[in-house]
Amino acid sequence: MLDNSPKGYLVWPILLILLLVGIVLTALMPPPEEHQGAGFVRLLRRQHPQPTQNHKHSPEEEPKFTIIMQTYNRTDVLLKLLNHYQAMPHLQKIIIVWNNIGEPTPQKLWDSLGPHPIPIVFKQQNINLMRNRLQPFQEIDTDAVLMLDDDTLVSVPDINFAFSVWKQFPDQIVGFVPRKHVLTDKRIYSYGSFELQNTEMSGGDWYSMVLTGAAFFHCRYLQLFQEQDKAVLALVDETQNCDDIVMNFVVSLYLKKGHESSHSRPSGVFVKPVDMRNLEKDASSGYQGMWRRPEHLLQRSYCLNKLVQIYGVMPLSFSNLMVSQFGFPSYANHKIKF
Repeated sequence: MLDNSPKGYLVWPILLILLLVGIVLTALMPPPEEHQGAGFVRLLRRQHPQPTQNHKHSPEEEPKFTIIMQTYNRTDVLLKLLNHYQAMPHLQKIIIVWNNIGEPTPQKLWDSLGPHPIPIVFKQQNINLMRNRLQPFQEIDTDAVLMLDDDTLVSVPDINFAFSVWKQFPDQIVGFVPRKHVLTDKRIYSYGSFELQNTEMSGGDWYSMVLTGAAFFHCRYLQLFQEQDKAVLALVDETQNCDDIVMNFVVSLYLKKGHESSHSRPSGVFVKPVDMRNLEKDASSGYQGMWRRPEHLLQRSYCLNKLVQIYGVMPLSFSNLMVSQFGFPSYANHKIKF
């Protein structure tokens, strides 16, 4: 039955107008082939700038990072750490550098405990070298890399905060463990620790390195590390040590390029951690880290002097900047309590 009411007479003109509008819009749409190719993508993104070559994420996405962790004889602790870091925001993936030569990775065991939100990639190595972790792995598809030792647990808030700091200092190493070099009266360099002193009693301290065992840095430095002089890489292999010192040299030299001033930026920025723990005692293997060897500090002093000989310069610069979640930023030698 037809509706002869005034409302009924209004419906048909409205439907006719909508039909005409639809025909016009269809005619204005791009041809079908553009929907299936790059042309349609360009049409959708026409108003958005394209990412630069250095950025591995689109402008619409939040920046993410990749964890690289090298492990040797600590599978039980490794699984604990992997479980902990699954809760990390902005984490793209975790790459495990497997230095247990000839032993299968725990990939099947890990997968059997899944599903997991963050993908894990095991990179099995042919030789147990300290510098295996500093490879530009093809699986890295983020600018930011977070390198972690396999006995170090850093809280999620600490890492999240450090990542926000790294985004402000993307050309520097941003991490939780600062160290320094000391020039003796005999013009010999000595490797020293950084002391966050009670500044009411003394003048504080300075650092010239941020160790990569718990730090963010740009993925470009992995490739630059591989391009260093063969004598540098041989030194790391000879000592099974000092790859993190070399990385600070690499970053310092990169930052000095194009800058005539000798007062260029230091290699790293120190972020004071709130909750960072060493899980070495939790490992059933009883394997102790190389830093516990009696010759560890002597080797690192030896490396400093050899590197200065190879490079012909001491590129490291000092800093006292300390970034903290509580009082951002401050300085390690200011007259305040921490």
